Amino acid sequence: MIPVPSGVRVWLATGHTDMRKGFPGLALVVQEMLRRDPHSGHLFVFRGRRGDLIKVLWHDGQGACLFSKKLERGRFIWPSPADGDRLRTLALHMAVDMIPSPYARR
Repeated sequence: MIPVPSGVRVWLATGHTDMRKGFPGLALVVQEMLRRDPHSGHLFVFRGRRGDLIKVLWHDGQGACLFSKKLERGRFIWPSPADGDRLRTLALHMAVDMIPSPYARR
């Protein structure tokens, strides 16, 4: 799991995102779509068109981190743009728990 400090918010880019984008492209989406600062320390979550891949953008205070999770089967449940831009708390914990921490032992 990502060791998320308390007070960190998770923002969701509703709809689908081009998963070829790396940090610079996703940071631009954060600025333009979500109107947030990608260096704020908050988590920004994106889903690909097929629904089996998410990317999480996070600035941990030392640098930018880009996590990804690809499902072997199934899809991530994702709200439509009409549902708003914040991930519900329960769904947030489910999404974040699926991403292994870079600090976890293998």
